[in-house]
Amino acid sequence: MKAEVPKDGNRIEDVSGEKIVSSDNERIEGTAGVDELDETEARRILSKVDYRLVPFLALLYLVAFIDRSNIGNARVAGLTDDLKMKGLQYNTAVTLFFVPYTILEVPSNIILKMMRPSHWIAILMFLWGVVMTLMCLIHNYSGLLAARWFLGVAESGFFPAATFLLTLWYRRYEVQRRMAVMYVAASLAGAFSGLLAFGIQELEGVSGLTGWQWIFLIEGLVPVALAFAVWFYLPDSPETARFLTQPERDFLVRRLAEDTGSGQGQVTNQDKMGRKFIIAGLSDWKIWAAVIIFWGNTVGVYGFTATVPTVISGLGYSRANAQLLTIPIYVFASILTIIFAWWSDKAQTRSPFIVAGFSIAACGFIAQLAIPHPKYPGLTYGFLFPVAGGLYCPFIILVTWIANSLAPSSKRAVGMALLISVGNMGGIMGSNIYLDREKPKYRTGFGVSLAMCLAAIIMTIVIRFAYQRENAKRMKLLEEHGEDAIRARYSDQEMLELGDKSPFFKYTL
Repeated sequence: MKAEVPKDGNRIEDVSGEKIVSSDNERIEGTAGVDELDETEARRILSKVDYRLVPFLALLYLVAFIDRSNIGNARVAGLTDDLKMKGLQYNTAVTLFFVPYTILEVPSNIILKMMRPSHWIAILMFLWGVVMTLMCLIHNYSGLLAARWFLGVAESGFFPAATFLLTLWYRRYEVQRRMAVMYVAASLAGAFSGLLAFGIQELEGVSGLTGWQWIFLIEGLVPVALAFAVWFYLPDSPETARFLTQPERDFLVRRLAEDTGSGQGQVTNQDKMGRKFIIAGLSDWKIWAAVIIFWGNTVGVYGFTATVPTVISGLGYSRANAQLLTIPIYVFASILTIIFAWWSDKAQTRSPFIVAGFSIAACGFIAQLAIPHPKYPGLTYGFLFPVAGGLYCPFIILVTWIANSLAPSSKRAVGMALLISVGNMGGIMGSNIYLDREKPKYRTGFGVSLAMCLAAIIMTIVIRFAYQRENAKRMKLLEEHGEDAIRARYSDQEMLELGDKSPFFKYTL
């Protein structure tokens, strides 16, 4: 019987009797159950995966982002006053998180590829939950620095692990909308963090603890509890998913193997982590170029997230109202992120949406620099919306764009971790450009963030041109020599290990 399995867009292809790559890198015949699955069944299977995987990862990322950024809410609740912090000490505490966070992301993803993702992510969550909970006991600036360092160690591997895990389940023009739902949790984290902080700081004085101590205590116990759920509930890969039938598992593996972008050749997610893939992931210049685009996001986002409650309170609002007024900003950013992700997947392109997002953010930063603070508090507050929306929406498109362009999965694991790792160094800069002495205008913070947005736009165009040129070269090669002649040069295993260097691999633009 012939089966029609959906490929890119609406194009379908007969794969009757074709072999797929198993976990031991051998070829196995497709089962009759797989052959009988049609496009409607494909949507049904992906819906099962969606309900099991995406909301859970979104919840975990929401918790992770709250825990790394709640220092901004703790500051408004009196942290800096109680610890007698002065000058740039707060900026230093925010910055210190990113040092181990940056260094350890690549090693973390290498470990992830060697063990069950559910177990590694659970270990990370438990550790950062313990650190966050113990932050309620700090009583001086040195203790805060130590706690932020170990929080960075524990959280370093989560986001690279979560985004890589999604690429093991979905094809290139399916994964971004799911990744966006997860990442929206980062936008909502700002809203939830403000709302939670508003409520939690009302516990001021209970059991002898201050408001900011209660923030750390309560928001730290949540990931400790969730770690146990992750260990048993989070699925690791289509090959081992117990909530799917065997034909459903085979079908997912098959369609992922055929997702090269050209309709020819195959890729694999079952490769074993090795030295050559680590080197390939670390040496791809396009990943390093994409880091600059990543900095356009992290410089603005981490500085903005840690400072926006203070910016709003500097406009004449009370501490409590400043916490609440952050919520609509992050809700707007979440909506814009989802719209951009769905639109980009539908258009099957990435770079134009990255440029559009940073252009929106640039307009917001220009307005913040032009408005005479705090003379027009309503106008100043209003232009915080395009800043947040424009910064958040291109980020997940960039991560997906690079993930779409890396194969096999071991190289993708290293390359994605490298992008996120070095990219998060922008958080170090972002944490030190919003200076207390400049509030409420923050000219350095807004100015540097604007410059990084413009640099991100330029580098996006450069990478698109590089991918476009490589696609044209491969198309010309296929036209001149033909598919059979090219296949004859490599064994099946060699072709799989070529990954994104395969003549059949087409880069997403």
